[in-house]
Amino acid sequence: MKKPFLNEDFLLQTETAQQLYHEYAKQMPIIDYHSHQIPDQIAQDRQFETITQIWLYGDHYKWRAMRTNGVPERFITGDASDWEKFEKWAETVPQTVRNPLYHWTHLELQRYFGITELLNKESARRIFDECNAKLQTPEYSVQNLLRRMNVEVVCTTDDPADSLEHHRAIAASGFEVRVLPTFRADKAMTPEDATAYNQYLDKLGEAAAVDIRTFFDLQTALRLRHDYFAALGCRLSDHGLEQIYAADYTEAEINDIFVKVRGGEELAANEVLQFKSALLVLLAEMDWEKGWTQQYHLGALRNNNSRMLRQLGPDTGWDSIGDFSQGRALSQFLNRLDGQDKLAKTILYNLNPADNELIATMVGNFNDGSVAGKVQFGSGWWFLDQKDGMEKQINALSNMGLLSRFVGMLTDSRSFLSYPRHEYFRRILCNLIGTDVENGELPDDMELLGTIVKNICYGNAKEYFGFDAVAEPALEAAAARS
Repeated sequence: MKKPFLNEDFLLQTETAQQLYHEYAKQMPIIDYHSHQIPDQIAQDRQFETITQIWLYGDHYKWRAMRTNGVPERFITGDASDWEKFEKWAETVPQTVRNPLYHWTHLELQRYFGITELLNKESARRIFDECNAKLQTPEYSVQNLLRRMNVEVVCTTDDPADSLEHHRAIAASGFEVRVLPTFRADKAMTPEDATAYNQYLDKLGEAAAVDIRTFFDLQTALRLRHDYFAALGCRLSDHGLEQIYAADYTEAEINDIFVKVRGGEELAANEVLQFKSALLVLLAEMDWEKGWTQQYHLGALRNNNSRMLRQLGPDTGWDSIGDFSQGRALSQFLNRLDGQDKLAKTILYNLNPADNELIATMVGNFNDGSVAGKVQFGSGWWFLDQKDGMEKQINALSNMGLLSRFVGMLTDSRSFLSYPRHEYFRRILCNLIGTDVENGELPDDMELLGTIVKNICYGNAKEYFGFDAVAEPALEAAAARS
């Protein structure tokens, strides 16, 4: 018998899977420990005027699908009206069958707007008008959307030079969902373009009130900003890298390299690698000192289309999976920190699924018993945060490590309508475990398996990141400075 599309047992193929999801996973709050949500929109409790603004602006996934479907750029990132852009997306949706966008689109329409009608060219106007009408009501402000999805913590992604003024405002407002910054120092690690890099160092120096002339000055500025982030409740750092940098270097070499680039000189390739390696270690040591968790997103080949990069800039949907070598440098980097007893809690995300088993086994090399799951294999990320990618990540982690200690899903999104991705992940998780029970590969022990499911969905992240340990007086003091 055919199952209805997207019914209450969507993706849950067995009775055990259904029980695990409905009785254990479904009600768990969401800890969104890695996102690209825009903090000023939370601080202002923004009310979006149209579904296009909250759904299509900045969504690279949808943009790529529309381009593939032959939609001109004017209707994607151009000057077309919100209705015209939505109409083109609606025409594209039926062509996304078997792409996760088809599931996510209809999950989001159901969970936020109660709309069960399929989105297509014929239904577009009705759905556009109904969503827009609801978005004008108080229940659909940004803060209420987070409440609706039972979100407990949101970690944004922020540059060390950011003022974090919106985080201060949120902390002062009494909003019960904790919105915390994440320290992402990628721009501090880009000396390849001396002109752009020096402009960034000036900006960083201004934020830290440090005249950055030497590598020691750079360290001082980064430490001051690291402290400032900590005062606002930051518990995580993040790095978006093609691969880990682990070249040998001396302090004298790094000092000379920094003086060279600060003087506007272009660096040789080996100097760039040495500098990035040194700075990566410095930042990792800072995280260890504060008890933070460091995250490494590895393997994206970015900005492949140079023509569109010139036209639209970065982060507009022209990235892909890269085939970078990951193992040896990653081992050397983690081993260096571990050998100095300065290895912080660490999450490794890979974008190339060929690296699943590599990452799953690498984390086991540096788990030392001090913290459960101290070094983690992160959830399926970017091109892998779909059913097949999640299943492969879960299976590799299960086979090579301890699935039970996994800190679970994140959104990695700029959209406030993306939280059903946590539901999507939870259903996939419960289906895999439930299928094993039905096949006699796991015991029919709901107390054991239900607890593991609840921990993966929520409990492990809550304990691992230690958000509750953030000193309230520090948060209050930082909020008062707003």
